[in-house]
Formats: sequence, C-alpha cells, structure tokens
Amino acid sequence: MQDHYLALGVAPGASLADIKKAYRQQAALHHPDRSTAPDAATRFRGIQEAYDILGDADKREAYDNNRKRNLLDDPLETARGIWADYFHKLI
Repeated sequence: MQDHYLALGVAPGASLADIKKAYRQQAALHHPDRSTAPDAATRFRGIQEAYDILGDADKREAYDNNRKRNLLDDPLETARGIWADYFHKLI
C-alpha cells in the first residue's frame, strides 16, 4: 500500500490547500515532459493518485480510516484507541 501523504510530502493533518500546493510542486518536479529521470512517469502517476484520493474529502476519510486500521500512522496510539473503545463498550 502506497502512503499518499509521503508521496506528496505532507503531514496527515495537512489542509486541502497544503495538499493542493504540494501536488502542484511535485507534479511540476516529476512531470515526464520536464524530468529526465527514467521513473518520472511512474512517480507522476503515483502523485496523481495521491492527489485524487487526498483532494476528495470522502476518499480521504476512507483512506485515513484504512490507514488507522492498518496501523500506518502510530501503531501504539492506534492500539490504545482500539483497546480504549473496546473496554468502554464493555463497561
């Protein structure tokens, strides 16, 4: 699973404006017409995919929920949250 925040170089709490700005910078840097790197097209597609998901509120929410389930952000904090919810439901 690709980390879309890492692909754009933004933090998970970034605003939509920050995501849009990072997308434009990364897209200009890695566009196949501008970059001579052999993997420019692949990196550009990854940046586009990341922006497609993070730029849409519903897709971003689903992506963030999936990240939490997969423990990508902070495994210890996620585990604590899961157990706290579980014990709260029991009590």
